[in-house]
Amino acid sequence: MKPRILIIIPAYNESENIGRVIDDIREHLPDTELIVVNDCSSDDTEAAVIRAGEKVLSLPFNLGIGGAVQTGLRYARDRRFDIALQVDGDGQHPASEIDKIIAPILDSKADVVIGSRFLGEGKFKSSFSRRIGIRIISLFNSILTGRKITDNTSGFRAYNKAAIAFLADYYPQDYPEPVAIIDLFKNGFRIIEVPVVMREREAGISSIGAFGSMYYMIKVVVANLIAFTRKSISREK
Repeated sequence: MKPRILIIIPAYNESENIGRVIDDIREHLPDTELIVVNDCSSDDTEAAVIRAGEKVLSLPFNLGIGGAVQTGLRYARDRRFDIALQVDGDGQHPASEIDKIIAPILDSKADVVIGSRFLGEGKFKSSFSRRIGIRIISLFNSILTGRKITDNTSGFRAYNKAAIAFLADYYPQDYPEPVAIIDLFKNGFRIIEVPVVMREREAGISSIGAFGSMYYMIKVVVANLIAFTRKSISREK
């Protein structure tokens, strides 16, 4: 039986990008179900999704990336999807790379797959301060888990049904991408990375600037340490 796959796109003020993101996905995956979680945008992100003919869940309050992704994961859990794939709404994640991320789950080699821009021959270059922050987070997470994850902040990820069910209840709200790695690792999920190509943001401005990158890094390190000290959560296999 063909697995049911849901693409989750969290979006906040991405009206300039979301149409292109949807078009890109539809060009490569015309039959895969897709839902945009509109995180109480102040622009016309919701209208842009509707114009594109796709489903949109519009949150009444801005919950941040953690709350938006968790909303999508709960949608996937409640509708019994086999795989949920997170794709950012800013245009950085090419739909042509999606098959690489889904493949290890289809082959039962992983519960969670992270698309890394730092493996392989990708040419993605972020700012110097952000690269330093990402490397420090990667080093810290590697020390905590004993596993090297090169792209802890990547939002290009796929989850199998067990990981969907877990994260639907326990997805972290603050600094969710790196903290989720700690939570998933501690609770026995198999996590692997695959090399992907990523693009620069197509329009709009990232919420994390140069100073913000370092401040973000410090807070992520603290949040990950707290996550690591928490007890594991019992779950059914």
